[in-house]
Amino acid sequence: MMCGVTGWIDWETDLRNEEATLRAMTGTLACRGPDDSGVLLSRHAALGHRRLAVIAPDDGAQPMGTTSGDGPRTVLTYNGELYNYPELRRELRALGHEFRTRSDTEVVLRAHLQWGADAPRRFNGIFAYALWDDRRQELLLVRDHLGVKPLYWHPHASGVLFGSEPKAVLAHPLFHAELDAEGIAELFALPAAPTAGHGVFRGLYEVLPGQTVTVRRGATRTALYWRPTARAHPDDPATTRETVRALLADTVERQLLSDVPLCTLLSGGVDSSAVTALAAAARERAGHSKVTSFSVDFPGSAERAPDAWRTSADAPFVQAAAEHIGTLHTSVLIPDDDLLDARDAVLRARDRPGWGEMDASLHLLFREVRRRSTVALSGEAADEIFGGYPYFHDPAALAADTFPWLHGRTTPAALLRPEVAAEVRPEEYTAEQYRRSLDGVPRLEGEEGADHRIREIFHLALTRWLPPLLERVDRVSMSVGLEVRVPFCDHRLVDYVANVPWAVKTPGGRSKGLLRDAVRDLLPPQVADRPKSGYPSTPAVRYTEVLTARAHELLADSQAPVFDLVDRETVRRALAEGRPLPSPRTAPNPVGGLDHLVQVDEWLRAYRVRLR
Repeated sequence: MMCGVTGWIDWETDLRNEEATLRAMTGTLACRGPDDSGVLLSRHAALGHRRLAVIAPDDGAQPMGTTSGDGPRTVLTYNGELYNYPELRRELRALGHEFRTRSDTEVVLRAHLQWGADAPRRFNGIFAYALWDDRRQELLLVRDHLGVKPLYWHPHASGVLFGSEPKAVLAHPLFHAELDAEGIAELFALPAAPTAGHGVFRGLYEVLPGQTVTVRRGATRTALYWRPTARAHPDDPATTRETVRALLADTVERQLLSDVPLCTLLSGGVDSSAVTALAAAARERAGHSKVTSFSVDFPGSAERAPDAWRTSADAPFVQAAAEHIGTLHTSVLIPDDDLLDARDAVLRARDRPGWGEMDASLHLLFREVRRRSTVALSGEAADEIFGGYPYFHDPAALAADTFPWLHGRTTPAALLRPEVAAEVRPEEYTAEQYRRSLDGVPRLEGEEGADHRIREIFHLALTRWLPPLLERVDRVSMSVGLEVRVPFCDHRLVDYVANVPWAVKTPGGRSKGLLRDAVRDLLPPQVADRPKSGYPSTPAVRYTEVLTARAHELLADSQAPVFDLVDRETVRRALAEGRPLPSPRTAPNPVGGLDHLVQVDEWLRAYRVRLR
């Protein structure tokens, strides 16, 4: 079940008297769980839950716990889906466990009772949850292998607050919306790929992918239960293709598990088309109806000139894929005015400045999808694990002593006021985060030079580039009560592909050639061989005009909070000369920097963010 979880642990307060506060925290997550809500209060633990029922809709109310004569002993508040829960359920039954529900939530709970902290190693799925052990007075926070589902936490003097989204923590009176030098650096120096685990707000952290956080009175411990490992790849190219196909097919079939309507997101690229084709084949084998698929488009998109990130319009490839696979397809057309109307919704969904009109269009797409489906399968993450982005193939970017996507780029940090930049030190901050990221690269004995560098780039793509993309999809989809599943984030597939040599991933120098060849028989040739083309940005003229007018209003407003951070004259000169402002996104977009400026101001106002 895709849900929202939150809670408050406090060893110096009797939380049985704090129901109003817990319900306020839980209420902020209503969009993540429109079907049900629940709270549990004990002396030192208060747990909240909002539910979007996907599996066993009539079962699995939460928080869910085991009980003894004196009340709950172990309590779980859980957000996610376990795709291998039927196998785990059978295994746990054989070990003597009895089940009261058909939900995967109870499987997670009983897996922890059986295997303790080793339980997540056995899970195949996407999840983020909190487990409170009343006997040991211990809280365990857990996040899935790739970090598909979010989980934030804030340590305070006598305990911890946590939630699926920052808004749940912000609803507690102990936490304040504050931005310090690190948060400013994250927003302006590293907006395309922020630091994993950094919650932007001062004192807010995110549980890392594959990580557990254990909180006891006076002690907090973090540990990784999973990360990709470096090892020699034993398979020849033919076996590698067969293994990739088998793993992806198994993953897609597992992720079709649902008791509510399900669809796919189809962009006409090889990634989403492969997922859609495998889903259609699995449904046909099971005797089910055709797959429903959705895509997004904009007026005038076919006339846009191609660039390195956006090589072609989606529509012709979407049509070819949908007809070849045989889906029931809908293209969602999004006009300018709708994008403008969605701006506030996406800011509230993300709790931080995001990617402007790209977030707005995604929100509108997901809103339309949700009218007919509760679950959608996506092709997200294939480029990170198979090497599809331009920076994987740019010698200069590969050789740069920084994140490859930042090579040759100017970030919004160039707009900071001189005194702010002196405190934030954006260039030093970026360099330090780059060094720290490389410290985590797994090493294979004897691997060096270009081979090790490409392993570094894949590591950076997985740990820095992918997390904000997954966050964006989760937050925007859950803002309309839609669950998005990402088969390419199956940790078995990621771990296998991570060790495939670059020459095997790109046979004949073809970008993502391994994936293309593994699924070629499922797709029309023009789709199987289509070059990488990123998520579309709209050619919206009116959107740009309205944002430009808004920026001029900010320049005329002596109290505009964004200019506590950004140099007013630098922005004024750029607008007067018709120059685009530095964008937070790597993909070319002339309105991206303007969008970021206006949205930072909107965020500072709406969230009443204090600068430290």
